[in-house]
Amino acid sequence: YQAIQNTQDWPRWWSNIERVEQLERGREDGVGEIDRFTFRTELPYKLRFDLQVTRNEPPTLLEGNASGELQGIGRWTLAREGNLTVVTYLWHVRTTRWWMNWLAPVARPLFARNHEAVMANGGKALAKLLDARLVHQEYIELDASTSVVPAQPISNLSASSWTEGGKIN
Repeated sequence: YQAIQNTQDWPRWWSNIERVEQLERGREDGVGEIDRFTFRTELPYKLRFDLQVTRNEPPTLLEGNASGELQGIGRWTLAREGNLTVVTYLWHVRTTRWWMNWLAPVARPLFARNHEAVMANGGKALAKLLDARLVHQEYIELDASTSVVPAQPISNLSASSWTEGGKIN
């Protein structure tokens, strides 16, 4: 949880993140903090967006609203299953970049594979950082008909990782 919450440190261990800048500090519990992320992707483009923390429930939940080149909601959840920690990242966003929106009807599968590669790199890097064994990682693309419940937003892009051992808090 602490590794995920400490976004300023992400560029050190997640190779797809070029930079994280804290724009606003937020409350003592972290809610209201705004960070600007610059992601390098597997394709030859970068994405920059701000993420404002809207929920912080240690050690199981972090959620934020994205704005900028991506708009929507991101949610990290962590749960114990026996001796495993299941980390799920739900990402319900849309791009605001005109060329991506223009290409989306034909390039969506390519963009989805690109997102999957970035998230796979993040899952492997997080496990390595925590000296944990990555047991399983999967990427699920939900279809547009999936309903979104305000308290539990469902993403059309999501990634999950299961880790065993390590320093998971």
